[in-house]
Amino acid sequence: MIPVLAFFNNRGGVGTTTLVYHVSWKLADLGFRVLAADFDPQANLTGAFLDEDELQEIWPEPPAVPQTIFGSLKPLIEGTGDIGQAALRRVNPYLTLLPGDVALSSFEDELSAQWPNCLDGQERAFRVTSAFWRILQQAALESGSQVILMDLGPNLGAINRAALIAADFMVVPLAPDLFSLQGLRSFGPSIRRWRADWKSRLQRNSEPSLELPAGEMSPVGYVVLQHTIRLDRPVQAQAKWMARIPAEYAESIFGNRPVTTLKPDTNQIAQLKNFQSLMPMAQQARKPIFHLKPADGALGAHLAAANSAGKDFGELARELMSRIGLDL
Repeated sequence: MIPVLAFFNNRGGVGTTTLVYHVSWKLADLGFRVLAADFDPQANLTGAFLDEDELQEIWPEPPAVPQTIFGSLKPLIEGTGDIGQAALRRVNPYLTLLPGDVALSSFEDELSAQWPNCLDGQERAFRVTSAFWRILQQAALESGSQVILMDLGPNLGAINRAALIAADFMVVPLAPDLFSLQGLRSFGPSIRRWRADWKSRLQRNSEPSLELPAGEMSPVGYVVLQHTIRLDRPVQAQAKWMARIPAEYAESIFGNRPVTTLKPDTNQIAQLKNFQSLMPMAQQARKPIFHLKPADGALGAHLAAANSAGKDFGELARELMSRIGLDL
């Protein structure tokens, strides 16, 4: 099976989509075949990869079937069959997108309804709950991808529960603020509960031929984004929150595990500074920050910062793959 790495924080605005987008591009630049999957009903990752004409193509007027994750689910939702063929968009020879869809939010109620039915061993319940994972594996096989990066929206609803059950590994993007710490305290226990609940449901699967995800969602670590640096150090207002992250992460994600006192914190994967004016420049050019050129307006200090971002994301991409056991 192709490993699935989910990027998730139920606190919005911490840069999750930006992280998935740039890590996907960097891995592709390094020659690694990547499937970027958009499971956020806001579809921001899809909007980052595709222009307006392409979005209109994959989101056609009804009754046409959308060329998105939701389109793959329609036969299952409508009761006419199981999951359909994954609709993929090839970004380049190494990078493939599984597009998201605002309509995905309508699948929330079905996922909620089928979750308890898994305890009764109902086959449809397991097909619905495992649909995301099975689509991901089908899409990775079709695209020849070596790893799947999954972008999730900021909530603790049934869509994210099913998506995280499909994940082998999980990365937590964090901002250096109180909101991120509060988010950790709420979603850490939920992750542990979902993992345990799925393990108990797996034992009740009544259809041995139906392949199901293991639901490991093993924590890989956290990435601190958007902190501001002065004189090579975080500004004082953010430094106090960054100092509290290691203990909060260990307690929230691992539960009764002793709070880490290691320095540096081994759960921290990277710190990425605020890219400030580079981000809107990259969005306008429809490319990652580290692909910006003078023709895109990246001159002088901007070009140097773009090149520096490339090195930072390169180190992050290599470290992520190392932590999930893949060799670049």
